[in-house]
Amino acid sequence: MGAHSHDNIDWDAHLQRLRAADDFIAPDITQVIGRLLRPDDRSVIEIGAGAGGTAAIIAKTLAAHGDDGQLTVVDTAEQLLNAAGERAAADGVEVRTVRADAAADTLAEEIEKTGATPQADLVYAAFVVHHLPDQLAGLRRLARLVKPGGRLAVVEFGLQTRVLPADIGLGEPGLEARLLNASEQWFQKMRSEMDGAVRLPMGWSKAMTEAGLVEATSFSYLIDRPAPLDDTGRAAAIRQLAMLRRDADERLPAADVEVLDQLLDPDGEHYAGNRDDLHYLSANTVHVGTKPS
Repeated sequence: MGAHSHDNIDWDAHLQRLRAADDFIAPDITQVIGRLLRPDDRSVIEIGAGAGGTAAIIAKTLAAHGDDGQLTVVDTAEQLLNAAGERAAADGVEVRTVRADAAADTLAEEIEKTGATPQADLVYAAFVVHHLPDQLAGLRRLARLVKPGGRLAVVEFGLQTRVLPADIGLGEPGLEARLLNASEQWFQKMRSEMDGAVRLPMGWSKAMTEAGLVEATSFSYLIDRPAPLDDTGRAAAIRQLAMLRRDADERLPAADVEVLDQLLDPDGEHYAGNRDDLHYLSANTVHVGTKPS
């Protein structure tokens, strides 16, 4: 969102994957939103639409608190906004979608000129800020969307997701650790090659304070699905392995790539989706700062 190109995307397949991911983590995100939304909060701006799973949870939570809630969902992709708007519809909650870029200094103005609320009690941005060239400037931009006394919540990765046993019986043990190391290398390369990239040499809570917020704090939530996984869990584990396949040719020994391809081949004898020892364990962190009154 804001830093991605949405050209040449198979939107039907992309939305299907996003919806499946939303459904898988819905219980965990419901708890996160329940913790963030205070009883008196009546307005939320969500930055980054996804397929609308989080927007639907926010709208449902707002509706449970009263019949005058407002939710504004912001993204650069019209297809994602349409999906989020449809999914987030809830009685008693006004849902607006705004096509705008979180990397643009005109973000607040773009939201306001649509008639949507220009500031909210809660501004929620999950896995967005690390895609912005200047992350601190991005936090300051998001902080301007927060009402005095309101809060900005930024979700970022905590611990890398793990789905495989340490020894899967193919190739050398420790495949997943090597895959995750390659993924981290990919991420750092992506950041370094981003146009206008600026380093953020500090922790997120410190960055929230630098962005003008107070009472900066963090909490983490665990996505813990032990083996054996159900069909939904196995699909999530396969999506994780498919993501790790990205750029694997450049960063891993050929033997590891061959094993990973066997795990991802639904017609092969070693297809990971047929294993009963897959699990899904991940931790993400929510960083929260308050706008001074």
